[in-house]
Amino acid sequence: MKNIFFIYILTSLVILSNHVNAQMMINLNKYKEENSSLGLPKQGENRIVFMGNSITEDWKSLSPNFFLDNNYVNRGIGGETSTQMLLRFRSDVINLKPSAVVILAGINDIAENQGPISIPDIARNIFFMSQLASENNIKVILCSVLPAYDFPWRPGLNPKDKVISLNDLIQKHAQEKSFEYVDYFSSMVDERKGLIKEYGNDEVHPNLEGYRVMESIIQKSINKVLNK
Repeated sequence: MKNIFFIYILTSLVILSNHVNAQMMINLNKYKEENSSLGLPKQGENRIVFMGNSITEDWKSLSPNFFLDNNYVNRGIGGETSTQMLLRFRSDVINLKPSAVVILAGINDIAENQGPISIPDIARNIFFMSQLASENNIKVILCSVLPAYDFPWRPGLNPKDKVISLNDLIQKHAQEKSFEYVDYFSSMVDERKGLIKEYGNDEVHPNLEGYRVMESIIQKSINKVLNK
């Protein structure tokens, strides 16, 4: 399994190296200075890193106290796919030596931000991030993708059922590996299989009320993982 894992990582890096643009290079270095100034955790500190895309990044902007009060580290980058997150996972997660990582990824893959990709391949990227974390003694918290009825920046892709399929794979993997699975989806989905209107400003991104729901859910999972 490890050989397959490293072959896959190497292949992904080669593919990405052929498509690196200025924006991707900026993303790889986005948190370089913050990571350096953060340093290693103090003795007894339970550092938690949130790895994700704009849903994670915007969370800190709309609800900064959630991260400041809990000393959580936000490493979200808007627009990123799971492949891009995998590429920076070592620098933005592993090297920070957290006790646990919260991984929320996949919606931008479904939106085809970097081109078409299958649901199993999206899931595989997430699984490899979780394996990297686990092999480095970092506890893994895998999150369901939030419901999305349509993408305002790329309409017509009909993401709602794709989100459900991806979440099924993530939940199954979490159960098989004894990782914590966080189900945001069930608490935020409406009758259309989209995001509840009161929880978002568009069909994808939560508003403050949506983040409040997510905070109540994720906090319980973090406490559970740290107390194991």
